[in-house]
Amino acid sequence: MSAGVYTLETLKAAIAADPARWRPLVVTNGCFDLLHVGHVRYLNTAKQFGRALVVGVNSDRSVQTIKPQAPGLPPRPIVLEAERAEVLAALKSVDGVVIFSEATACELVQALQPDVYAKGGDYTLDTLPEAAIVQAYGGQVRLVQIEIPSSTSKIITQILSSRENE
Repeated sequence: MSAGVYTLETLKAAIAADPARWRPLVVTNGCFDLLHVGHVRYLNTAKQFGRALVVGVNSDRSVQTIKPQAPGLPPRPIVLEAERAEVLAALKSVDGVVIFSEATACELVQALQPDVYAKGGDYTLDTLPEAAIVQAYGGQVRLVQIEIPSSTSKIITQILSSRENE
């Protein structure tokens, strides 16, 4: 595995062994397929909520579940999970990355119990299944305002339509 990419077990052990390095812990999650400036700004903001930022990355299988193939678009993810995790781990704001295979980050959040769980401002407490878990153990949920509305699907569509116009 690449530097900064952990299994859930090794990440839990690292946090337990050196809580001063990791706490207060911020956790966020997503597919992060075709990393773009919206992702980078979001992660930079999330990092400001604590000492360490851990990013949960949806596995290839879970991406296929939550982002079914749209008509005219290639199947997702475009970038494989190990590569997405490695790119995220290389970002200055990211202290650790863990790949998870569930459709939601509920199990990840329950296992790590971050001090802050961050998600994009396109979510609400009502639409985040992880929010109730975080609130139950006394953590905070922080919704990050979207600075640059970008999406991987829009980028893919733009690439494909520019090819068609050649």
